[in-house]
Amino acid sequence: MPHALTTITSLILVGFLASAMPHSSQNPPRASEIVSPTLSDEPSVSHLKNLRTRYQSLSAQLSRLKPNQPYILVDTARNHLYIKRQEEVVLDALASTGSGTILDKPGESHDQWVFDTPRGEFHVQSKLTNPSWVKPDWAFIEEGLRVPQNPADRVEQGVLGDYALGFGKGYFIHGTLYTRLLGKNVTHGCIRLNDDDLKTVYRFARVGTPIVIF
Repeated sequence: MPHALTTITSLILVGFLASAMPHSSQNPPRASEIVSPTLSDEPSVSHLKNLRTRYQSLSAQLSRLKPNQPYILVDTARNHLYIKRQEEVVLDALASTGSGTILDKPGESHDQWVFDTPRGEFHVQSKLTNPSWVKPDWAFIEEGLRVPQNPADRVEQGVLGDYALGFGKGYFIHGTLYTRLLGKNVTHGCIRLNDDDLKTVYRFARVGTPIVIF
C-alpha cells in the first residue's frame, strides 16, 4: 500500500544510517572518559554515498510494487475510502466497514459468522445499478426471524443505494440508508458510502480495478 511503502523506505534509510554510526557500550562512559569525536568516528562521505545509492535503488523497487493503474484504497481503521492515482488522491470518502461482531449459527455445528471487512488485495468483479439485496440467513437470524424457504422473500429493494460494486464472496461497496453511521465500524463486512461518493466510485471504477483493503 502506498503509505506503507513510503514508511518502509524511510525505515530502511534510518536502518542504514544507524548501522553506519558507531555503537555505544552497554555502560555509559564516565565523564573523564568522554572525548570529542574525531573524523574517524563519523561515517565517511563515500559510505554515505553508497547508502544513498542503495536507498534510491530500494525506493525504485518498492515503487514498482504499487498498482500502475488507478485503484481504490480502503482504510478500515479510519473508515475512509480513497481513489488514488499513483500519489494523487482523487477521492477521500468517509465510509463504514465491518463491525467485527460475531453471530452464532443455529444448530449443533457451533459455527459462527464474523462480520469483518476482508483485508487484502481484490478487484472490482461486478458493477450493478439499482441493486437488490438478497438477504442471507444471518440477516433473518439476527432479527430473530425464521429463515424463509421462498427465495423471493429474501429480496429487499432500496437499501443498497443506486449502485453496488462487488469484489468477491458476497462483499460489495454500496450505499446506505444510515448516513449518520458513516465513519463507524457497523457493517456486516460490506463497505458503505454516501450517495455522492458512491456515484463517483461507480463512475471511476471498471471491472478489474484494483481494491486494496487494510
